[in-house]
Amino acid sequence: QVRLVESGGDSVQAGGSLRLSCVASGNAFSTLCMGWFRQAPGKEREGVATLYPKGMVALYADSVKGRFDISRDNDKNTVFLQMNNLKPEDTAMYYCAAPLWCDSFELSDWRYEGQGTQVTVSS
Repeated sequence: QVRLVESGGDSVQAGGSLRLSCVASGNAFSTLCMGWFRQAPGKEREGVATLYPKGMVALYADSVKGRFDISRDNDKNTVFLQMNNLKPEDTAMYYCAAPLWCDSFELSDWRYEGQGTQVTVSS
């Protein structure tokens, strides 16, 4: 079992930036695909980004492509989500998790989600 703890959420104005972090427990982190998904009130969960274990290949949802960047530090068991040019529609609770397959945004296949961190973007 892997425990994930997210941090870095905040309230910002549109156009601003935030960097989310997610620290994983255990020794398996460097072998795991990692990803971020989000859920806004009254909306379905949306996969945002995934990252392969070595950090060389990343995939993004069209809604964030060109604005968000996922990265990882395997020595620190941490995955990051750099969010730039934030929009009010990015407002959501953001979660990290471990997809079973690195190229899958099928959230039913994502494991070990954390408790989430809130991002609020005002216009």
